[in-house]
Amino acid sequence: MYVIIAGGGKVGYYLAQELIGSNHEVLVIERDGNRVDQIHDELRQNVMRGDGCEARTLDTAGVARADIVAAVTGDDEDNLVVCEIARRRGVARTIARINNPKNELLFKRRGIETTISATQAVLAQIEQELPTHEVIPLLQLNSGLEVLEIKLPETSPVAGRSVREVLLPPESLISLVVDPGGVPRIPSGDTRLSAGDALVVVTRNECVELVREALVGSTHGLDT
Repeated sequence: MYVIIAGGGKVGYYLAQELIGSNHEVLVIERDGNRVDQIHDELRQNVMRGDGCEARTLDTAGVARADIVAAVTGDDEDNLVVCEIARRRGVARTIARINNPKNELLFKRRGIETTISATQAVLAQIEQELPTHEVIPLLQLNSGLEVLEIKLPETSPVAGRSVREVLLPPESLISLVVDPGGVPRIPSGDTRLSAGDALVVVTRNECVELVREALVGSTHGLDT
């Protein structure tokens, strides 16, 4: 597999190192000449100096045959530009690092479905320890789906209802129910939900808020 990495900072360097160790073909694109020299000393031929935001640079890097382009610079705008150019050049999969979680929706609207946010990942871990948070993002899938953990409060509009009675947005699914005692169940249509249950729900990114309202209620907010 041929992977182009735009950005030769710590994230790009260690990503390249791991991929090379797994016998993948890797090329790091980095603007800073001093950083290029440092990477070259350790990765040898696996780095080139240039601006990944320029189509000419990506063409020189062989973007037409790349399996994946990963934009991992410290600038969200640059990462978006790199991914958009790569997509126009026919790259099937692009991955973008997002430094500001508020930019995630913009990336997805522009067709960059695979995004990585260290801030969001750390926040999700913290939220799992906070009992006041009823909706916790667990995982984002490349298909535009998101996996959520939702704890039903006492005021949940679905408490006491069966799964088949719960009206969720299209392409949304309750895949697991964990009772307050920690016992997991794969639900059927007859499974009755109770306050205190934790649900693992799969839904589309744009339907997260609708799912929250259906299961938690409109008076409970999802903190961001």
